[in-house]
Amino acid sequence: MGAAISIDCITHHYPGQEQPTLRDIRVNVSPGETVALIGQSGCGKSTLLHMLAGLLLPSEGCVRINGHQVIKPSPRWNMMFQKPSLYPWMTVRKNASLGLIFQGRKKAMQGRIDELLETVGLTDKAEVNVQSLSGGQQQRVALARSLATDPELLLLDEPFSALDAFTRVALQDEVTRLARARGISVVFVTHDIEEAVAMADRVLVMGSNPGTITAELCVDIDHPRDRNSQAFVDLKAELMGHFGATRTPPADPQQTDESRITTPEAAAQSPTAKAVAGESRKRARAA
Repeated sequence: MGAAISIDCITHHYPGQEQPTLRDIRVNVSPGETVALIGQSGCGKSTLLHMLAGLLLPSEGCVRINGHQVIKPSPRWNMMFQKPSLYPWMTVRKNASLGLIFQGRKKAMQGRIDELLETVGLTDKAEVNVQSLSGGQQQRVALARSLATDPELLLLDEPFSALDAFTRVALQDEVTRLARARGISVVFVTHDIEEAVAMADRVLVMGSNPGTITAELCVDIDHPRDRNSQAFVDLKAELMGHFGATRTPPADPQQTDESRITTPEAAAQSPTAKAVAGESRKRARAA
């Protein structure tokens, strides 16, 4: 069963900062739910993810997983970073097996690893040294390693950003399928609006300076999701509007900071958001 997460009033200051990186973040994640964090660079998405992993403690507030306060990493949840962090002198199979080895679960290890390597398309590379693989292939090894231990929670920090478009889409769908089949909770950071709509049950949009949750979008589309469907296209356009609220430049350079604030609702009605929605609908109909 997936992990239940409670993020309770988190505010975080890094040393020497006047403004907090994060301010008053309050989020609950249900067991088996997939939640995306999206926002411009520097808004604190990865900082929040590191707190969920137990790699960083907040200045104020706390993270609770299954009712227990998170103060350190745990084998019950795995995190995938932007870089695969593999042991270059080991084979693909050995790297993918490390979590099971550390947990002493060697009995059914080979069959489990064979299944996962097939899932991520690396069956023919099982005995190859990972330093000879491409960056995308190395990230797939990291994915297999993360899934091998059947975690309650999977934390993803843009792990698909280095992959080619076809592999990225395939793994987005595959990770979603595997997580749903096993009831794993997933929280992931992304800059990709389509990825957020394709994978998430809920998308949280973050503003910056300081990092806050500015909007929430529920993705009520059945899996597997048709990326050309009207519902999918409409949600992408709606999310684009919310995302634009965190980065819309002022029309007048002399405007004050207060007058530059744009609400998610206003951004969704902007000419740019409407144009994106219209163009997306045309592409969907053409497909």
